[in-house]
Amino acid sequence: MQTKNATMQDVADLAKVSKTTVSHILNETRPVSEEKRQRVLNAMKELGYHPNILARSLRKNETGTIGLIVPNSANPFYAEVSRGVESLSFDEGYNVILCNSDRNLEKEIAYTKLLINKRVDGILFVGAWVGEQTQHLHDIHEQGIPLAVVDRFVPDIDIDSVRTDNHLGGWLATSHLIGLGHKRISCIGGTPEFTPNAERIIGYQKAMRDAGIPIDDNLIVRTNFQFEGGHSAAQQLLSRDNRPTAIFACNDLMAIGAMRAASDLGLRIPEDISIVGFDDIQMAQYTCPQLTTISQPMVEMGKLATEMLLERIGNANTVQRIRILEPKLIVRQSTTKFPRQ
Repeated sequence: MQTKNATMQDVADLAKVSKTTVSHILNETRPVSEEKRQRVLNAMKELGYHPNILARSLRKNETGTIGLIVPNSANPFYAEVSRGVESLSFDEGYNVILCNSDRNLEKEIAYTKLLINKRVDGILFVGAWVGEQTQHLHDIHEQGIPLAVVDRFVPDIDIDSVRTDNHLGGWLATSHLIGLGHKRISCIGGTPEFTPNAERIIGYQKAMRDAGIPIDDNLIVRTNFQFEGGHSAAQQLLSRDNRPTAIFACNDLMAIGAMRAASDLGLRIPEDISIVGFDDIQMAQYTCPQLTTISQPMVEMGKLATEMLLERIGNANTVQRIRILEPKLIVRQSTTKFPRQ
């Protein structure tokens, strides 16, 4: 017996309770007996009644929604982090609005304003724009809107954050190659030149210095974080007369692009060139050969950041928390000893 545009009074009449009782059940503002609660729920179902969620949200000053801004949801790293965010949010009764910034500051600022206008309860930035222009993050923080950041360190603002020890990850990747006998090791980094990309390159440089190997700046190439960036950078490096014997790419997408470039040039992996990536996206297990890489706990990063954000939504006075997770070297088939025995 569904009634078009059924009202709260219609529900109360059918359930034989007061309109106030229906309101208390919907808004959880006062204990009501289980027997009455069940009668009201049955009446709502029979009438097809749906409470005005927006009105309830305005009364409670919350919407049960958080905003999530990522540079590129098609990138497997950000997709896995987002899965962690969505999974925990759903379990806790929150909806997620996903926005792609495309690493464009103006677009990130526009989406930030949109989410604020949508009255989200908090905003989670994954790989937020971090350079000299962070005023939009300062503005949000000063407005008292709960924030959390994944895969970035934002200076001068007390924002909760989760990231991997990228410096250690770069050091692990490069030390692995050095341990195999490689000395002419190239690094394919991304842009812009700030964390976590910069930290991975710093880790690469530290491993080289620790081993007493001179750092050749010509072996450090910066490009985008995509397949094509890794492909073009590796083509440039591997076409030189004194080409590197190994490549550390600062993410798996660029590493896979580098693998394709090596193949295009007739080089064998790992016999002629060893390649290491960073992230350990699922695709890394299915390349041929399988990609040696640095693993980040991507889903866990998303869940931890969401947990921090929801706790801050519940208590704005929560002290700032910074979690730095440890990366792990995953050795597969794309690296080997040099020179070959």
